[in-house]
Amino acid sequence: MDARQELGQVAEELQLDMKDGLIIFQKNAELGKVKTRLAATIGDQAAFEAYQSLVKYTHKVTSQSVADKVLFFTNSLEEDLSTYPRDYRFELQSGEGLGDKMKNAFDQLFEEKYDRLVIIGTDCAEITPELISEAFEKLRNHEVVIGPAQDGGYYLLGMRSLFSGIFEGIPWSTDQVTALTVSFLERESITYDLLPVLSDVDTKEDWDRFKDKL
Repeated sequence: MDARQELGQVAEELQLDMKDGLIIFQKNAELGKVKTRLAATIGDQAAFEAYQSLVKYTHKVTSQSVADKVLFFTNSLEEDLSTYPRDYRFELQSGEGLGDKMKNAFDQLFEEKYDRLVIIGTDCAEITPELISEAFEKLRNHEVVIGPAQDGGYYLLGMRSLFSGIFEGIPWSTDQVTALTVSFLERESITYDLLPVLSDVDTKEDWDRFKDKL
């Protein structure tokens, strides 16, 4: 084995020792307060049931990840947490807006010496265990990974260290989120890679496409 091969083997072994964390952002399930865009067309109760289906699907996917899983609720911890996988950890989101809440979650876990962190929500019916694994894999050679959503947002964001600027000056819930995030990364010369573009479930058309799958 030559020196280059030895270096490659050492690097691979170091990667295997990395501490990975998967952050899941989840709204507390309250009738009339989840999937409000969808509820405008199919009603609060149907939207609530759609949301529960998406949440269940998300946890079916994330439970297959070998990373540590940390579920951040919006308002309070649910009374019955026994329905979640046993290896989950539960926290509360903190901060004023979505960007602030995500930044604080990343900051908290990077303070706990995680090497790679990936965050997702519960709105994407196309996310798979393989895509989550791919996100961590891309963080081997890039500082940031983004999973762009069809509507211009993103369904996944991963980092090897905290870049607070990613969360600043972003008009959340608009079609500019991914574009502005990429602009920031390129402006700051932060290396990044992209996952395939997927669709979130926000409208009746979205739900009609994916409800049978869920």
